[in-house]
Amino acid sequence: MGESVGNEMVAVPAGRVTLSDRRTQRSWAVEVGSFRMSAFPVTQAWYAEVTGRRPSTARGDRLPVEGVSWWDAIRFCNALSVREGLTPAYEVRPGDGEAGWDTIADGYRLPTEAEWEHACRAGSTGPRYGPLDEIAWYRDNSAETVHPVGGRQPNAWGLYDMLGNTWDWCWDLYDAEVYGTYRVLRGGGWSDEHWSCRASVRRRSHPTFRIDDVGFRVARSAPAATGM
Repeated sequence: MGESVGNEMVAVPAGRVTLSDRRTQRSWAVEVGSFRMSAFPVTQAWYAEVTGRRPSTARGDRLPVEGVSWWDAIRFCNALSVREGLTPAYEVRPGDGEAGWDTIADGYRLPTEAEWEHACRAGSTGPRYGPLDEIAWYRDNSAETVHPVGGRQPNAWGLYDMLGNTWDWCWDLYDAEVYGTYRVLRGGGWSDEHWSCRASVRRRSHPTFRIDDVGFRVARSAPAATGM
């Protein structure tokens, strides 16, 4: 994968993360296995290279792709997997509003929200992995627009734009009993106030939703026997 379109993958070690939800005042611990995550959000160049499409409002090869739904994101993962000779992770069934995840597939996929928060924190325990103005594009410094990936400092594991710039779609349902098929969003975006750009913040949206501050990054599971 070429550096020009920001496709590098970073090894994320196994660990344990505690998720929390302000709405329900609930917290729960999750064990996270080792996996790989893209160092940057999926860029417009990478998305166009794989799908032939440029859906974003702002245009630029190194800008994160935005204006993509959760369904768009998982279709990208499958298309990228096929392109690289890997087993697609998802069975896509949009007719009944569902998608199945083959957890042993070696192809690309969306991170779970536990994986996302574990990767975002990179061993840190505070609300952010560094001073916000140094690590994120958000309302106070973005000039009300999206920015090229990698323009702020990465976290300790070499992941950029985990906070700010664009929200990331995650695999998980937010709360099926209350919100049905709504999926989790993480990370905050260029138009958000500082309180939304924290490792623990979780939001939700319908999987067909498209807007100019929501994108995604990809992950791959670590092989069970041979490691990364």
